Amino acid sequence: MNERVLVIEDEESIARVLQLELEHEGYTVGHATDGRTGFTMATSNEWDLVLLDVMLPELNGIEVLRRLRQAGNPIPVILITARDTVPDKVSGFEHGANDYVTKPFAMEELLARVRNLLRIFQQNPKESEGSDLIKIGDLTIELRTRKVYRKELAIDLTPREFELLVFLAENKNEEKSREDILSQVWGYDFMGETNLVDVYIRYLRQKLDKGFRHKLIHTVRGVGYMMKEPDA
Repeated sequence: MNERVLVIEDEESIARVLQLELEHEGYTVGHATDGRTGFTMATSNEWDLVLLDVMLPELNGIEVLRRLRQAGNPIPVILITARDTVPDKVSGFEHGANDYVTKPFAMEELLARVRNLLRIFQQNPKESEGSDLIKIGDLTIELRTRKVYRKELAIDLTPREFELLVFLAENKNEEKSREDILSQVWGYDFMGETNLVDVYIRYLRQKLDKGFRHKLIHTVRGVGYMMKEPDA
């Protein structure tokens, strides 16, 4: 295992435990104790994943995340925070987080989420087959660059929105339940919070379907959602 994880955490006791557990799993681990240093380290392209505390000195975690995404840095980020309400989670995802854990957390769960994110970002089956594009009607998804176009219009998506779109596109014309979407896109069972799916479907519709006659994303009553080909 050659994956490299950057831990941006100002609580030394938590950072030390994270470092020991991650190194025990075979990861190379770096550590920053404030947001400004963490941001600089995260932009060095030396890391495969970032564990990012929200409450940090210098720059808070949300600002670090915002600056990373604004700079076009797609590195997967797991936010670590004591706040676990749905609005807080949605805010973190909207700023570009890929996953979210709350303190106190079970180390086994955190490690599972780290493994899952690395697998998603490094072992995309479409890429391993040499295919870089998904096309549905006038929608084009570039898997390697993570760019999305509807006709000639570039669509700016957050990492979570992109992952949701790819899942729906790869399963086009198939009905998917909210629970299935949570399990496959978020990588774990987000128990009792299926409204997150509705929130992100709304985000995608605003960006992908608004202003276009043909709607790509459809609600399946009593089930969930599906993406349809124009002639399906």
